Amino acid sequence: MLRLSAVLYILVATVLAGGAVTAVLAMNMMERWQIAGAFAAGCVVALPISAILGRKMYNAMKSTSTPA
Repeated sequence: MLRLSAVLYILVATVLAGGAVTAVLAMNMMERWQIAGAFAAGCVVALPISAILGRKMYNAMKSTSTPA
């Protein structure tokens, strides 16, 4: 489950951090600390999301497998 969550984190963090930086730039916040803060916030928010998604996906894959 940890490896699945790690792969999901890469994808989720990219989306959330990119969206946060885009939103900050759209609001004309051009300071370096504002852009970096939006990026860091996106990365931090992605941690629990990827953990929850990884757990749900792992449990769904585990429950559908049938022994041969």
